[in-house]
Amino acid sequence: MQKRRVLIMGAAGRDFHNFNVRYRHDSQIEVVAFTATQIPDIEGRVYPAELAGSLYPAGIPIHAEEELSSLIKSLRVDEVVFSYSDVPHTYVMHKASQVIASGATFSMLGAGQTMIKSHKPVVAVCAVRTGVGKSQTTRKVCDTLKAMGKRVVAVRHPMPYGDLTAQICQRFASYADLDHHKCTIEEREEYEPHIDRGVIVYAGIDYERILRAAEQEADVIVWDGGNNDTPFFKPDVHITLVDPHRPGHELLYHPGESNLRLANVVVINKIETANPDSVSLVRENVATINPEAIVIDGASPIFVEDMDRLRGKRVLVIEDGPTLTHGEMAYGAGVVAAKKFGAAELVDPRPYAVGTIKATFEKYPHMGALLPAMGYGGKQISELESTIAATPCDTVLIATPIDLRRILKIDKAHTRVRYELQEIGKPTLADVLAKL
Repeated sequence: MQKRRVLIMGAAGRDFHNFNVRYRHDSQIEVVAFTATQIPDIEGRVYPAELAGSLYPAGIPIHAEEELSSLIKSLRVDEVVFSYSDVPHTYVMHKASQVIASGATFSMLGAGQTMIKSHKPVVAVCAVRTGVGKSQTTRKVCDTLKAMGKRVVAVRHPMPYGDLTAQICQRFASYADLDHHKCTIEEREEYEPHIDRGVIVYAGIDYERILRAAEQEADVIVWDGGNNDTPFFKPDVHITLVDPHRPGHELLYHPGESNLRLANVVVINKIETANPDSVSLVRENVATINPEAIVIDGASPIFVEDMDRLRGKRVLVIEDGPTLTHGEMAYGAGVVAAKKFGAAELVDPRPYAVGTIKATFEKYPHMGALLPAMGYGGKQISELESTIAATPCDTVLIATPIDLRRILKIDKAHTRVRYELQEIGKPTLADVLAKL
């Protein structure tokens, strides 16, 4: 029987996982290529044989998504499997139309087909969009479980931007582990807050292997989701966050709407800074789509180290990168804090941006007077540092989940804003987790 020729569209995360759990050992299917987007410099690489398995002794090539139509024809592709997240429903269907017009079938794997069953209880924290507050909610979940006397291990959605063979199964228990694995800014933003709380973090590429290793150290596994992707592990409690700063997005993005439909618990976050009408709209949509879900109201109060460094100052705000880029937010906690505490001006860094930082502004023109903390590798981190140095300001406000001062040299006055999840009223996450 002739093998069915499959191409997987991805962004160095969900695509690799889908291959591992669905296609790696299927002798009736040949995955002929991955295409990649969103991640710098991923195309031109190879998904290595060490991960691809015995059916792929030469590994699997990774191409730029821009080549999709030509690849379908040159590689005689029968089926294209869409495998990345946080994109509008219309975007998915435009890609489907492109694939169909190029002569192949377009498909997506169901969430249940790609979830691995754990031997331990699993709490999954997911969202309908990037930048809703998954990380702070995951920290709250971990703190709550630890207070119950449970050994907690967090497993983070993949961010394999370096040597794929070195990232098969990674364990992070200290800052030294972060340095050893040459973690990017985006990775550090997710791992450091857990490490600060004494929570071990696993991540990588082969999530069957990762789960079995994590189970050896945990009473409860906490799935720390990325973007608005569905969990890689089958959850006992599925928590999904929605954002009233982007009302309606809970119904308009893939696979965020799936997460909303799958949720046992929905957290409406950032209520304290959102328009009341937007909160009401989101609440109505949640009730329509998933009337059985437990709804928790949440706030994200902000805390600034030194408010005097903002009042009356020209401030350069550095925000979380993914929230601004594919999360499509025009601002974050830093902009809110700068305005709240009396900044005279938000300095626009775009005229001073260099290299890939400049290219990021060009690709995402909705961003205004703020700087996304892009840092996928040493070169980009250096360009971020150079952009900060060239931007004329009185104060740099760091509004990223980690303290960038550990990574970047900032020769200007600076301060930092933090934000944590605060539940409003009842029920709380503790109420939900106590039943687990």
